[in-house]
Amino acid sequence: MDLDWEKLVKRYVWHDQRTPYFVRTSRLSPAQARYELFAYAVFMAVLCGVLALAALSPRAPHAGAAIVPIYAFSVLCAAVVLGATRHAAAALWCAGAPLGALAYFAVFGFHANLDAADRILLVVAVLAWLGYGVRVVAIARMMR
Repeated sequence: MDLDWEKLVKRYVWHDQRTPYFVRTSRLSPAQARYELFAYAVFMAVLCGVLALAALSPRAPHAGAAIVPIYAFSVLCAAVVLGATRHAAAALWCAGAPLGALAYFAVFGFHANLDAADRILLVVAVLAWLGYGVRVVAIARMMR
């Protein structure tokens, strides 16, 4: 049995209508914008839901600081609002989550087992996430 990798990738990973991540914001169709906002909202809701639960652990580096799970839960709520209404304020709150992650790293530090390369990679990933958040805010503003 031959597998057609190109067809599988195009079918499950890349779809012109549902994954238009390399299309300029101004050129997105309304359907593409809805799909992109929905995918971002699901990603943010799952990520922040997991983080909110994990932040409740007494073994976390922030030693029970209540602000961490509360902030993660607030971003979770904003992601749900973004997915349901596509409101620009919810997109802006979600886009601020990478800044919260950078502030967390600055205040509480990184995990002790991470070496310098891992820390740099983590910061670069968070900065890329921040850059994508700017795109999401622009899409949400466009939808109104």
